[in-house]
This record gives sequence, structure tokens and C-alpha cells, in this order.
Amino acid sequence: MRGLARRFVDSVERHGDRVALEVEGRELGYARLYRAASNLAAALEGVPCGAEPPLTAVFGHRSQLAFAGILAALLRGHGYVPLNPAFPTERSARMLERSGCRDVIVDEGALGQLDALLSGVTRRLVLLVPESAPVAELRARFPQHGFEVSEPDGPAPAFSPRSLPDAALAYLLFTSGSTGDPKGVMVSQANVADVVDAMVERYGVGEGDRFSQMFDLTFDLSAFDMFVPWQRGACVCCPSQKQKLVPASFVNESRLSVWFSVPSTGMLLAKLRKLRPDAFPSLRLSLFCGEALPAEVARAWAAAAPNSIVENLYGPTELTIACTLYRWDPLRSPAECEQGVVPIGEPFPQMEPLVADDALREVAPGEIGELLMTGPQLSAGYWRDPERTAAAFVVPPERERVFYRTGDRVRRPKDGAPLVYLGRVDHQIKIQGYRVELGEIEAALREEAGVEAAIAVGWPRNAGGADGVVAFLGADELDLDAVRARLAARLPGYMVPRELRLIASFPLNANGKIDRGALLALLASESPG
Repeated sequence: MRGLARRFVDSVERHGDRVALEVEGRELGYARLYRAASNLAAALEGVPCGAEPPLTAVFGHRSQLAFAGILAALLRGHGYVPLNPAFPTERSARMLERSGCRDVIVDEGALGQLDALLSGVTRRLVLLVPESAPVAELRARFPQHGFEVSEPDGPAPAFSPRSLPDAALAYLLFTSGSTGDPKGVMVSQANVADVVDAMVERYGVGEGDRFSQMFDLTFDLSAFDMFVPWQRGACVCCPSQKQKLVPASFVNESRLSVWFSVPSTGMLLAKLRKLRPDAFPSLRLSLFCGEALPAEVARAWAAAAPNSIVENLYGPTELTIACTLYRWDPLRSPAECEQGVVPIGEPFPQMEPLVADDALREVAPGEIGELLMTGPQLSAGYWRDPERTAAAFVVPPERERVFYRTGDRVRRPKDGAPLVYLGRVDHQIKIQGYRVELGEIEAALREEAGVEAAIAVGWPRNAGGADGVVAFLGADELDLDAVRARLAARLPGYMVPRELRLIASFPLNANGKIDRGALLALLASESPG
């Protein structure tokens, strides 16, 4: 199989002098980025693989070293496991333990969290750290681990990509899990290659394109922003911290031709009145994914980027980046939107959708059902978790292929009409573009607060999910500040409830179950207007 590393090396041979990456105020050409990745790969060559299929962790955040680390893992025939320094280190340590990685590439921005991370890991690791790392101190504190200094600009010869089977992993990404343990989604290089090929052809990507890279490396949409432009010699542009706070300036200062973000970023720019007509003349392609796209944002963005196509993409991690798309048309689209939300459209080439009832049988056009999907982007399931894999990856009645149950409610209004997203079947919800299992928050609440009952709800609601979380705890008295502090050390910021409430007794429905709807109604009744 022509893996992702081989594709990158092909681009190096064709576009070696072109800029592959703009990050941290620096430009890196294809040849230089390849050299950096080769040096990292060579430094780790003697480390035993550990996990099978082999994996390398990258503990960093959109830095030169992190991107080179991803390529180094792929050059060695490994999948990469991104770990975010901004997440609680307890969570990252749990992911590192579960993945079975034996080697970790650490960037400068993650050094401050390294002590806490290693304190939660029992397995011996070999860590490649930047020159600024206090290596002697680290070796003294953690003698069970090995530490080597990375030399991305060192003299190592070009590292040739390994030949790979189709099932070789591209990455292992951990998503929210209902038991409190994140689920590791195994995405193959063949999965990613299928998306890349489809997107390069659809959008006519060329060496002159300049792509935004707005996503954390732990967000699967970041894979699009790397592997699509790198296949054609284009440039990946990472915003500075200041530019990320004011992304409108990033578009123009970086002369972007391709924009990709969650709709929340568009909503923020609309709220700040930055979507003025003709504000982004350099854009030729604008993509949104990760949560529902409000029609008003699509309309305003199209006016702000008059030379740009605007498309709404949809897809869970298990289906590799995105699997459906819808092109905004100012004349046709307003009539096709429902509840003020842009449709998710039609599947990518070779992907097959199924809108099904509770028995997993296809529903008629106009009826609401759960969206199932199959095709070459279907991932292999959850890492070392056959039970959850069997529950989510199923063969529906009268079908021969395995489909993934997305848990999303959709409807095709009539034959030929685009699919419309209507929300979650279960208690997963989108918070700030991240898919969150409310059960994971509830599990953490029960443990940290020492209560038997805890309910988390997304609040306040927005078009694609919620802005945050409010949690109810079954207790008469608790130190809520202490509970919140313990949660903040355990969960990413977007999962920590904005408000904790004590409740003596929960409202119950006719089946004797806690009535989440009644709790949402209570919050709604307290909201102004």
C-alpha cells in the first residue's frame, strides 16, 4: 500500500523547496521537514515496538517538533497517538498506558507536564525530548525511563518509508467513553488515504494552496489539514496564539486559500462582526465540520469570502475525518435547511449510508432514523475493546457489510433531498466542537464527589449541541469548589461542568428513571426570555 509517509516523500521529491509548514513564526520546506522527521525516526529505531500494531506517542501541540514527530512515526511504519499537553495529565497517562506505546516524542510546550505524565505511567518508555529539557534531572527522577535529546536538524540520512499492509494504523485517537474510560479509535492508513484522494480530487488541491490548521492534534480533523495539502505540495499554516484568538486576522495575514474549522469559530466571528462582506478575498474553499452549521453563519461566511466555496462536512472519528458533505448555495440552501441548520448532505464516493429504525431496518424518506455508514473509511473499531466494537460496528438485517452506528438522528425529507442532522440518539453531545459522552462526566462526578447519582446535561443549548455542561449531584451538602477542582485535574476543560448543583431528589419519569428532560426544562425556565 502507498502509505502516508510514502506520499509525503513523493511530495518531497517533487516539491522539496516549497514551504510545507508555517508554525511558530518559521517556515519549513518539504525537504527540511523530511530531514527533521528522518532524524527523529532514526533516533528511535532501536526501541522495541511494544504494541501491535506498533504505535508512537506524540506529546505536543502544533509545533515543528510535533508535526515532524507524526511523520517520524509514519516513516517507521507506526501509527501515531497524539497527546495534548493542555489536557489533564492523568487522562493523557491513561491513554499512554492503554495504547502500549514504548516511545514518546515530546515537544517544548509539553515539558512542563512531563513529570506529571510520567508519574502516571508504569511501563518503561523511551522519550525523545527537545534540547531545552533538563535531561540529567529527568534521568535522576525517572530512572526506569530512557531519555534522548531530539536533533531534528541533525545529520541522519533520509529515512525510507516502510512498506505497509492496508490495515496499518495511521493513528489511534481517544474519544469520550460512557464508562469514564476514553475509547481508542483505530484509523488505518488506507482509511485516511481514501479521504485524502477524494478531497484532493474534489477540491483540485495544488502546490499554491495555503491551508489553515486550526485543530488540536487530538482532534481527527487535524489529519485533513496535514495529509491533504502535503499530498500536493501545498502549505499547512498554523495560527499563533494571538491569531487563534482573532482568527479573522489569521486568514488575511497568512494569505489562506483554504479554511477549515468547527462552526463555533464562524459563530464567534459573526458575533464579533468580523464576517463583513469581502472580508476574506483570498479564500477559495471554506469547510466546516465537527458540529451543526447554522444557516446564518454559512450565509454570512459566503458573503465574507465571495471567491470561496462553502461546504458543511460531517463525520465521526470512527468513519475517518468526514464522510458526508453539503455545498452551500445562497439560492437553494435556505429552503433545504431545517431548524436553522445546514444539511449534512450526501456521502463521499464509495461510502454507503443507511437511515435505520431501532431494529436497524431502513426507514422511508421523510422518517427520522439513526444514521449508519459503511465503506472504505470505516475504521477497524476500538482499541482492545471487542465489546464496544461489537456494539457499534454491526451488520444490519438483510445487509452483508459491517456498518458503524453513528448515534446521530437524521432524516432525508424526500427522495433526492440532502440528509438533515437532527441531534444525538443517546446522551452524547457536541461541546465546543468536541464529541462528549455525558456518561464519562457523570462517572467522574460520582467518583470525585462520592455520590451515587450524578446527571450531566449540555447547557445552554445551541444549534449543534451545547456551549457547556451543567451537572446535578444527588446530595444535601458538598464542597462544590473542591469537586470542581478535582474534575479540572481529571477532565479536559470543555468537559468540566460550568455549574454544579445539589439536588435532594431527582425527578423521575414513568419508568422510574431520572428524567433528564425535566432537568433541562428546569434550566430553560430559569433562562431569561
